[in-house]
Amino acid sequence: MLLVSEPALGAEEKEALAAVIDSGWITMGDRVREFEQTFARMHDADDSIAVGSCTAALHLILHALGIGPGDEVLVPSLTFVATANAALYVGARPVFVDVESTAVPLMSLADAHAKCTSRTKAVILMHFAGYLADREAWQAFARRKNLLLIEDAAHAPGVEGVGTFGDAAAFSFYGNKNMTTAEGGAIITRNRALNETIRRARSHGMTSNTRQRLISRSPEYDVTLLGFNYRMDELRAAVGLVQLRKLPAWNDIRRQLSLHYRQRLAELCPSVLVPFDASWVSAHHLLPAVLPAATARQPLIEQLSKHGIQTTIHYPPVHRLTFYNDLYPGTSLPTTEDFSRRELTLPLHPAMTAADVDHVASRLAVGLRAGCPAEVVQA
Repeated sequence: MLLVSEPALGAEEKEALAAVIDSGWITMGDRVREFEQTFARMHDADDSIAVGSCTAALHLILHALGIGPGDEVLVPSLTFVATANAALYVGARPVFVDVESTAVPLMSLADAHAKCTSRTKAVILMHFAGYLADREAWQAFARRKNLLLIEDAAHAPGVEGVGTFGDAAAFSFYGNKNMTTAEGGAIITRNRALNETIRRARSHGMTSNTRQRLISRSPEYDVTLLGFNYRMDELRAAVGLVQLRKLPAWNDIRRQLSLHYRQRLAELCPSVLVPFDASWVSAHHLLPAVLPAATARQPLIEQLSKHGIQTTIHYPPVHRLTFYNDLYPGTSLPTTEDFSRRELTLPLHPAMTAADVDHVASRLAVGLRAGCPAEVVQA
């Protein structure tokens, strides 16, 4: 089966894990710190904070920024549910914002303007599929509305400019991401005081960790703020250090495969829309394809699967999930809903070849001809 995503793990990662086990120190220590510093350098930042997940990263950012009950946070609905959940974790209300268009499925500035109230305190931008939002436009919006600006950069590690938009950025190293630590995430903020607050809150608000107390030979510590257990361990950091060395090359392979997809889909499936312009700055995390409106998507998914091609959907709209639909009934985001009904995510990862892309595009063309009205399909 040609998978939508596939982690690239091998001998170097095994060797790194074995070295941690042999060292006898498996919790947060020297490797975590090295990973943080390496990740920061890759993004031209002074520092980063390694955590257990991108969800933890978003929660820590909102917590440290003082977002709380009575506040509203603008969030996309075209995202993983954790983006909205993080607002609820701190007692705030997530306010769902529509996307700009099916061709540019990023948060709409116009709808964000319309959704702002006196209670709006922050906006979480999500770089969908790895394509960066318009930094200058969103910075101007945040200044004008006096909002905190946060990046959900789960899809965009290693891209020039990511992590520079506003107050902080959250990254994911889950198993399907461009690089992985199995579970894990990181935070970049250019604000030193915010960095220190988040770093302390990551580990119960304690003034020192176990490794630091061992080195200093002092068992004393204090707790100065409300914190959580959101640490990264040495095993994940060791894998992450190996993956970071490979990330630039992997991102470039994704870019080349994405360009080949665009060419082949334009030739074989001209009725299919591939969002964003080919020159858009991106980590190329996903290859989203927008099917013609008349397409029966589930039979197409099943047909592709029979030919060894996994596909999936990014994403079911968060505001339509049962929990959020019950919490905020009547929410309507027409463009997000249309995009989500028609979106199909095609395989994209560095283990693929141009021949794999040709296979996917060819089978998709056959599936469209079998399942769409003739007047819709132009291939």
